Amino acid sequence: MRDADQPVRSETEWTGGGPLHLRASLARLAERPRSLVLLLALPVLAIVAGILGWIFDLQLGVDSAVYRAGAITLLQGDPLYESNTLAPEPFWALLPFTYPPTAALLFVPLAVLPLQVAWGVLSAVSLVAMALVIRVAIGALPRPQGEVPQWVSPARLTILSAVLFFALEPVWRTIFLGQINLILMALIVVDILVVSARGSRWGGVLVGVAAAVKLTPLIFIPHLLFTGRRMDALRAMGTFFGLQALMFVIIPSDAFRFWTHTVFNQGRIGPMHWAGNQSLNGLFNRMTDLAPWASNAAIAVGLLLAPFAVWLMLRFHRSGRPLEALLVTAFYALLLSPVSWSHHWVWAVPLIVVLVSKLPHADPAKTRKRWILAAGVFVVFVSCVLLVLPNGRNLELHWAFWEYILGSAYLLVPVVLVAVLGGRWLWRRYRHLLGDAGGAGGPGESGAQPADVGSDSSSEGSDQR
Repeated sequence: MRDADQPVRSETEWTGGGPLHLRASLARLAERPRSLVLLLALPVLAIVAGILGWIFDLQLGVDSAVYRAGAITLLQGDPLYESNTLAPEPFWALLPFTYPPTAALLFVPLAVLPLQVAWGVLSAVSLVAMALVIRVAIGALPRPQGEVPQWVSPARLTILSAVLFFALEPVWRTIFLGQINLILMALIVVDILVVSARGSRWGGVLVGVAAAVKLTPLIFIPHLLFTGRRMDALRAMGTFFGLQALMFVIIPSDAFRFWTHTVFNQGRIGPMHWAGNQSLNGLFNRMTDLAPWASNAAIAVGLLLAPFAVWLMLRFHRSGRPLEALLVTAFYALLLSPVSWSHHWVWAVPLIVVLVSKLPHADPAKTRKRWILAAGVFVVFVSCVLLVLPNGRNLELHWAFWEYILGSAYLLVPVVLVAVLGGRWLWRRYRHLLGDAGGAGGPGESGAQPADVGSDSSSEGSDQR
């Protein structure tokens, strides 16, 4: 039996720098019953909580109740969008069904389960999906040089991170609401970083399915196109439109109503100015006291940011950093979307994985700066600052200046990170132009990518496959 402090070989444990060998990773996990038990502990607890909630008639999962009601409504042949509530919804979850009709079809498995058990099952799947995202994210990172201690193997890091990241507000809120954000993120991450990256003929299909459930993932189709995966982008579009065509066959009136009326009715989604809406649209509506031009101004700013977002995403992609490239697209989507509720920001999970991966460094000063950056992002998403600020009943329209800052904490994260990237890159360019101190202006500096946050491109570049 191997000693706990004995290093493990990077060849057998780590697959960084290229597409993750997902099957091999799952096979290794199956051979480690203790790791498997630890990984499934939270999902099993979620199912047990759902069963107990069913027995004691608890109010669990507001959004999962709406998903289940949409599926039951579809099976019963009743309209999905004619009213603001659905008949199968419980009294404590009377909300409109705002999703495409395809979503109701994909939620059908929830219809056969009791209300609270459906929440438990959906929560369990979400927790497994988060662990999968973490594992794929670790696999997409540059391979560590040399050998690493056993305690920092990908399997152990995945389990530890899955437990710690439950403290993130977007994560636990997704679980308690019975939302599907973690599942959609897993579909996108697996598709782009594993399936499409391997040139599979199934590349793009999962992105198309995710977009058919919620429209925001449509932005990952241009991501596939810009990164040179044209066939994957076509398959994603084909999957999306194919599912919509299927719904026009099954429920033509609902499908027609959604695409001609419901999709444009933002009032069904909720108040745009609520603190929980961490998008440019939410910010502009709060700051302008719901000015009629606020949403158009947010769209204009988002479109102005588009060329820079594409440029940055491509710089990451071309420098062999597909995870960072994917995160650029994901956070741009969160900023651009009319509504990005706080629980939509589950993309903080792979972002923190990236930031933590850059912590080890021989220079104590650089290590300290990296700790500050990674810890700062973690604190923002753990702090629940959006919950403690005055909100609801239009209180956001009367915030003080400092409350606007704290009340925009989530959307400021990508803005600050991009500012750090830009400042660091400009500083390196400036030092290079000045020919600062011999080696500081050498090829290692001149070749630095603007995407290199907290790392030296000259050292990490050798780790790429």
